[in-house]
Amino acid sequence: MATWNDYKKHVRESNPEIGRDIDEVEERAKIVSAMIDQRHNLNLSQRDLAEMCGLPHSSVARIESGKSSPNLTTLLKIFDTLGLTLTVQTDPHKRMSSIAK
Repeated sequence: MATWNDYKKHVRESNPEIGRDIDEVEERAKIVSAMIDQRHNLNLSQRDLAEMCGLPHSSVARIESGKSSPNLTTLLKIFDTLGLTLTVQTDPHKRMSSIAK
């Protein structure tokens, strides 16, 4: 494999379930990276952000380190405090699986 993208393509073709896992991890990483970048842009420490959100410092640290995933309410609270917006859009490349009756 020449690149990470080549490897991901290979994995998706040979094992779609693992390919979806890779995609999920990458999407989570984008969200957390946006949070960290904006916190840095605002010159806030993790402790500052936690205090502004009414969260324990350890919660922000665990989210940023990838050791925990925030629930939606917590994520929106953090994003609102940082002036970020969470956007949801349809992925035209993904289809819903058949729903069993």
